[in-house]
Amino acid sequence: MRAISVFGLGYVGSVTAACLAHAGHTVMGVDANRKKVDMLESGRAPVLEPGLDRLIAEGRRACRLHATTDAMTAVSQSEVSFICVGTPSLHNGRLDVSNVLRACEEIGRALRSTKGFRWIVLRSTMLPGTTKSLAIPTIEAASGKRPGVDFAVCVNPEFTCEGSAVADFLNPTMTVLGANDPAHLVPVRELYQGLSGQMFETSLDVAEMVKYVCNTFHALKVTFANEIGSLCGQLDVDVRAVTKIFTSDTKLNISTAYLTPGFAFGGSCLPKDVRALAYCAKQLDLDVPLLRSIMPSNQAHLDRAIEAVLATKCKEICVLGLSFKAGTDDLRESPSVQLIKRLVGEGCRVRIWDQDVSLGRLVGSNRQFIEEEVPHIGVLLETNFEEAIRRSEAVIVCKKTVDEEAMLALVRPDQVILDLRGPLPRSMAGGAMADLISPFESYVSENKFA
Repeated sequence: MRAISVFGLGYVGSVTAACLAHAGHTVMGVDANRKKVDMLESGRAPVLEPGLDRLIAEGRRACRLHATTDAMTAVSQSEVSFICVGTPSLHNGRLDVSNVLRACEEIGRALRSTKGFRWIVLRSTMLPGTTKSLAIPTIEAASGKRPGVDFAVCVNPEFTCEGSAVADFLNPTMTVLGANDPAHLVPVRELYQGLSGQMFETSLDVAEMVKYVCNTFHALKVTFANEIGSLCGQLDVDVRAVTKIFTSDTKLNISTAYLTPGFAFGGSCLPKDVRALAYCAKQLDLDVPLLRSIMPSNQAHLDRAIEAVLATKCKEICVLGLSFKAGTDDLRESPSVQLIKRLVGEGCRVRIWDQDVSLGRLVGSNRQFIEEEVPHIGVLLETNFEEAIRRSEAVIVCKKTVDEEAMLALVRPDQVILDLRGPLPRSMAGGAMADLISPFESYVSENKFA
């Protein structure tokens, strides 16, 4: 069992303290608010949360749960200190981390007079990079001690919901632990042994970011559901029946499908249907900002990819992939088509290779599309994969069907590889082109390949 201090006795801190005490650890809650401290000391929950009163009363009876306003005492009597203070928004949307820094300073000052290695665990929600750039330096400056030598800082985001926080803590779907060194996670990992769900051990930045991704996706889902509900209401469609059918699909709709960053979407269905639904809402004078933003957001993502290609300054370019996705020859609204049109317009000499697309095989609407809409692209199609790559300065990968091993066996050290199937490179946000790491770990840099 561990001796633990928990800074902040709000919703996150109170639940964290009570649940850790319930697991058998000795816990000291710390808060500047004397009323919260007195409530916990008297066996009552400082916040309204189902089941919390019972756990706090249990912890007090067992003498495993205490509270104080004295940070020095709490840190001196604990091995692990959790920071669970609030990080509210300022008026301009910027995150206010002053409470976190104040807690870091208090812990740091307390560390000056303590002996032995200590662990500080951040559960407060903070943007990626905050722990490295602010929290660790603050503790280091206040303590006069060295991170990694005298103390370790970890990130352990919470995924509890108000109203079910105790149950969420005791039965998590996942536990995320972040640290600069996996060895720093040993005592924190032990605290969660025996709980349900997957445990992920990762970097500080990833642990910080996962919390934001989850919450933003939750907000996205709520907004999406509400806009669809409003639209169904205007159209006199049974939204409950629609939702029941929609959520029954766990292969695509409620699943991991489409949740891996990659190239822009296209094809004959998604763009057309998104536009139609947004237009339908417009006719009904119903404002659906989220639905309206999907196509502009997709275009912005495509524009970033185009700018990344242009930033290579290469003129001889091979594009691997023309149709909108693997396994089809459908060119309608393919992001690759838009990419190529822009590159040609910028004076680039483009060669295209796509195992799914052949002018000789194209029929019907696909052939009509290429003849009427992009006739100049048809003549750029190459039938020889090796020749297409050999004669290019840059190779742009747009589809999953590309044979990575065959491609890497052909590229030269002086060629650039830009893989648009994974997360886009930092270069599009003003970073160096060498920062790009594709899904198969090639680099956009001369003489630098995995």
